[in-house]
Order: sequence, then C-alpha cells, then structure tokens
Amino acid sequence: MERVTKLSAEKAVVIFTANVDCPMSHAVTSLFSGLGVGAVVHELDKDPHGRDMERDLARRLGRNPPVPAVFIGGKLVGSTDRIISLHLGGKLVPMLKAAGAMWL
Repeated sequence: MERVTKLSAEKAVVIFTANVDCPMSHAVTSLFSGLGVGAVVHELDKDPHGRDMERDLARRLGRNPPVPAVFIGGKLVGSTDRIISLHLGGKLVPMLKAAGAMWL
C-alpha cells in the first residue's frame, strides 16, 4: 500500500503500532528511545486508514497481528522479535547509524 511506503520514509526510524498500551509496541518504542533514537510512531487504531495499513503490514510481514512493525531507513526490518534479535546480536546500532538515526 502506498500509504505505508510513504509514511515509512518520513524519518530514519518509523514504527507502526496498534496502540500505546500494546506491551510489544511499548518495548520496541522504549528500546529506540533508550538508544536516543527519535522514531516516528504511527498508531494504526487512531488513523482513518489504519485497518488498510494493518492488512498491508500483515501481508508484508507474513504475520498477524503485524504490529509493531519497524522501518529503518525506509526499509521494513520486522517486528519485536527481529528488532530484539538485532539488538542482542549487536547489529541494530550499526543499522541505525547507517540510516542516520544515530551519530555516536
């Protein structure tokens, strides 16, 4: 869907969530915040096109529910499990630096 593609390119890190009360969404947004990354967060339940975007993300990720869905540098990286795996493996910070989301 064009809307997800457009929104995912707004900033170096874009996170699509169901709502702020979702524990997985909270964990992911807290991780990025703790790293000093100012991510753009789109809450699908508050967007009039949220259901369509959720279906598009589910198709792209091959899972339902598809949130949180994290884009870094305009590319879909994945959901909570993928982000945590990258972080624990030492690969998330270099990815964020390459996308211009971190400088140090």
